[in-house]
Amino acid sequence: MVTTPPPRASGRINSLDGLRGVAAMVVLLHHWLLIAQPWLQGTVVWAWISQSPAKLITAGNEAVLVFFVLSGLVVVLPVFRAGFSWMGFLSARVVRLYGPVIAALLFAALLILLVPRDPSRMPAGSWMTDTHATQVYPPSLLAQMTLIPRSYPLNNPLWSLHWELVYSILLPFATALALLVRRWALTAVLACAALSLVGRMLEQPELLYFPIFLMGTIMATRLPDMLAWVERPRPRWFMPLFAAGSVLLLIASWLARPIAPSGGILNTVLWSLAAPGAAGLVVVSLAWAPVMRFFETPVMQWLGKISFSLYLVHVPILATLAYAVGSQNWQLVGLLGIPLSLLVAWGFYQLVEAKMHQAARRVHRAVAARARRRANEIAP
Repeated sequence: MVTTPPPRASGRINSLDGLRGVAAMVVLLHHWLLIAQPWLQGTVVWAWISQSPAKLITAGNEAVLVFFVLSGLVVVLPVFRAGFSWMGFLSARVVRLYGPVIAALLFAALLILLVPRDPSRMPAGSWMTDTHATQVYPPSLLAQMTLIPRSYPLNNPLWSLHWELVYSILLPFATALALLVRRWALTAVLACAALSLVGRMLEQPELLYFPIFLMGTIMATRLPDMLAWVERPRPRWFMPLFAAGSVLLLIASWLARPIAPSGGILNTVLWSLAAPGAAGLVVVSLAWAPVMRFFETPVMQWLGKISFSLYLVHVPILATLAYAVGSQNWQLVGLLGIPLSLLVAWGFYQLVEAKMHQAARRVHRAVAARARRRANEIAP
């Protein structure tokens, strides 16, 4: 029998914080590997990294899907608490997203100004040349601060925050839809995976990403039932098999690349399995005691605490080091950049993110109280 410890008094589920921290580290390693790719591609090392189970530790795009499922689940949980205010929630959400994003973009712009970037020093067609700004243009900087554009050359991981913001705005509708289909939650989650596949094939990002967020929201509406399901007696092999299956789904498109090359229909179909794989890993983090204990260790909890800050600051640091020492010295970029990213993320959390959390709570209380007063004034 697998038991689940109760969440903290704050309502946070500890193991999901740890999962978030691991996902942020995977994204960091993924971007480091992209710097190394021009120098490793075609080698045995590259094949081992990208087409074996080792891909799990650098599956950055898939780790973002884990973030999306987690956001869909965790962000909506306060909706079901007494006294919830949509106006307060949305106001606080804006503060929590925009404050750190603006600070991260200013940080990235400062690094570009301090360390000149000559694109001719980077391999043609590489991630470094295709996605990174080499100069700071104020109009572009201001546009990226709005989270309206689809691409972010100053700090390219921010593309996912665009979809986080849009889903936050649509959350009332998503919550209503999730409540409508909650009786058929498993079928609805599979339908979301199918819709995401259609979005991938049609190259429609809204259809690709929104169903993945919705998966998490559907799971949130059934969270008590999920935890009850977790506590049922099961064979000892069930959760290890479930976890292995979730991992396999998450990176299936990579494992199959020798027979299903990237860009082909089969590979696209296999990539769509990453969404239910991400959802499965969230369930594992709630259900399998060894994994839960691992994610609840102090190191994993610390990673979870700084995960958003790490996500925001690591690419500017890695890119700056790549220009400073040369991307051909990708080993040195990782040796310096990975610990430096963790250190800067901790400082960023203390100086920016934690302060934005406090500001968001104040905004939430003020806006919610004003909304309640207004409702009382117009009530018959």
